[in-house]
Amino acid sequence: MIRVCLVEDQTLVRQGIQTLLGLVDDIEVVAEVQNGDEALAVIPRVRPDVVLLDIYLPKRSGLDVLLALRESNALPPTLVLTTFDDDHVLIGALRAGAKGFLLKDVSLDQLTTAIRTLARGGTLVQPIVSERVARGPDRPSYDFPSSVAPEPLTGRELEILRLLARGHSNREIADALAITEGTVKNYVSGILAKLGVRDRTRAALNALEAGLL
Repeated sequence: MIRVCLVEDQTLVRQGIQTLLGLVDDIEVVAEVQNGDEALAVIPRVRPDVVLLDIYLPKRSGLDVLLALRESNALPPTLVLTTFDDDHVLIGALRAGAKGFLLKDVSLDQLTTAIRTLARGGTLVQPIVSERVARGPDRPSYDFPSSVAPEPLTGRELEILRLLARGHSNREIADALAITEGTVKNYVSGILAKLGVRDRTRAALNALEAGLL
């Protein structure tokens, strides 16, 4: 059972999400909070597997919640839910430690797939950035440290990076490419080193900025 904490200030939206998730066998909403201060008090105590976090909250914003929980090493895998498709919100949330980003008009299947992806250690970056990638040379620059790899990624590394950015686990990547999970781990370590990042989310974001996705 995937234990979820729902952080949402709008009562109807919060109750609607809870009701929908109640229809899913493997997901349980174990806590609901309405503002940023409550989130900082409840999340470390409840220790959910996944947090669903609205970015615009009373008292403290979702971004403040992310930063505070990360600073105290108490940040669970967090999926940001918002009404606004804003590049600055997206990048700010991911840089603050969120593992994914969805608009509130997604379907229940999309939401549950995202929750399961984060619960198993994945990220939800590719669905977010696909439109930005499609913009080609007109896409905005995101003020990241230089993401140009000191060594070019090999064809197999690029293949693994694209699967990684879609939220696939090492096991799923191994199955898709017919290689061992240990080999995937070695490739991922090499990709992170080449991109100069420490985790999979930043690898995907830096790869986007470098035009690799």
